[in-house]
Amino acid sequence: MKRWNGWGDDAIEFALNADALAFLGERLGPASAGAETSHADACARIGASRLPPHPLVDTSAGARLANALGQSLPDWLRLRYGKIDTAPDGVAYPESGEEVRDLLDFAACSGAIVIPYGGGTSVAGHVGVEAGAAPVLTINMTRMRALIDLDKEAQLATFGAGVLGPDLEAQLRAFGYTLGHFPQSFEYSTLGGWVVTRSSGQQSLRYGRIEQLFAGGRVETPAGTLDLPTFPASAAGTDLREIVLGSEGRLGILTEATVRVSRLPQYEAFHAVFFPDWESAAAATRELAQARLALSMLRLSNPLETLTMLTLAGHKRLIGALETWLRWRGCADGKCMLMIGASGTAANAKHALRAALAVARAGGGVHVGRTMGDKWKQNRFRNVYLRNAAWEQGYAIDTVETAVDWPGVTPMMHALEEAATQAMASCGERVHAYTHLSHLYAQGASVYTTFVYRLSGSYDEDLRRWRRLKSTVSEAIIINGGTISHQHGVGADHAPYLASEKGLLGMGAMRTLFRHFDPDGRMNPGKLVSP
Repeated sequence: MKRWNGWGDDAIEFALNADALAFLGERLGPASAGAETSHADACARIGASRLPPHPLVDTSAGARLANALGQSLPDWLRLRYGKIDTAPDGVAYPESGEEVRDLLDFAACSGAIVIPYGGGTSVAGHVGVEAGAAPVLTINMTRMRALIDLDKEAQLATFGAGVLGPDLEAQLRAFGYTLGHFPQSFEYSTLGGWVVTRSSGQQSLRYGRIEQLFAGGRVETPAGTLDLPTFPASAAGTDLREIVLGSEGRLGILTEATVRVSRLPQYEAFHAVFFPDWESAAAATRELAQARLALSMLRLSNPLETLTMLTLAGHKRLIGALETWLRWRGCADGKCMLMIGASGTAANAKHALRAALAVARAGGGVHVGRTMGDKWKQNRFRNVYLRNAAWEQGYAIDTVETAVDWPGVTPMMHALEEAATQAMASCGERVHAYTHLSHLYAQGASVYTTFVYRLSGSYDEDLRRWRRLKSTVSEAIIINGGTISHQHGVGADHAPYLASEKGLLGMGAMRTLFRHFDPDGRMNPGKLVSP
């Protein structure tokens, strides 16, 4: 069963080993888990619904709590501490576009605002309910999950937009195809969510980000139905797909999505390479990205993330032997790990790997084979469960991500880690901050930083710490010329910083566009573009 106040399946544990706990204790100080609200108590805090009856709408406290929040740290704080001051007044689970249309009409007649809900994996405040006089209807799309059509000649697949990642891949795999879109939230996020937040999968180097995969679809808006036909390319004015991509529910609800699929790869492998320092690792990684080899993934960890990953891995004797061997090869305390992936036909993928490893070796890299890569693939969707384990030991884990051109990558990495250090120092606390480049481009890279710090046991204090951290690192992103989001979207959490990227004229254009499709401002207000 899905956890009601944490990440993922409640039967899955990804515990911190003793060495990892000692590691965190040394860097952050001892911590202990605080008291938590029970599910029954949280449900008891849900007030009476303000919506009139409707056959598709569930107004039970359990359904409303389950669809009230996402996976951001403030969402976790509210759930864990029982601060459920707002929740939707009802939740609907449509099974067709016609039912979505009916629900939008019902919301208009009821004076309700509408929040689209997919897998609830947002870490940027996309699905939270704002306090207000209007009732709130959440429309959960996960029953619209079927493969509607597969055009093998054009390699296009049309799905209900509520399909979860594993269901999507299973339906394609039965015919020998894959979408190849694997964000870390893959097990619980939906196709529609990927489209409207401009998601990026771990193997986007081969398959592309969601904007390269999204070919067309259908959106139900308060003003009517928007159909997006598929073309291999078009010069006919504005590409209407682009106004749906990244729209975050402000236009309406994506009910069907057609995506570009690929044949299942015949061969896939992930190899690990260690470099003696960040400078040589970043230079080699940039060369690989600009060589445009047929790779599916490049993922570079900085020294502290490399140390953290090796510590969390367990298998102390094996890791110790690896580190001794790497030290003999010149990769000691400042070493960085690069993960290289290749997918496709056996001949093409192996050729790309050989070429990539040659570039890495020329840049000072030490190849350690594919054992660590196999382990990474095995746990690629499990590492996020560390958030649960850390909380239970009294630590919070949060992240921020951006993208910047190559000259700004290293300065951005240092700026984010330093900003986090200063923010937590102002709260009298330390932070364990580390970074990786999760997506690589010829032009630049994403910069993804993780923060671990102690929880206080007080909702107000923990929220204060998060706000200080979030605002400080977000301002550092803007100052250093990065986008406020490379893959997590904007939501409510990043909305205050969007104008720095888009400018006043751009923000005005977005507001006008949303008003055209949603004249009454009913769709997911407060997200992406603040009032």
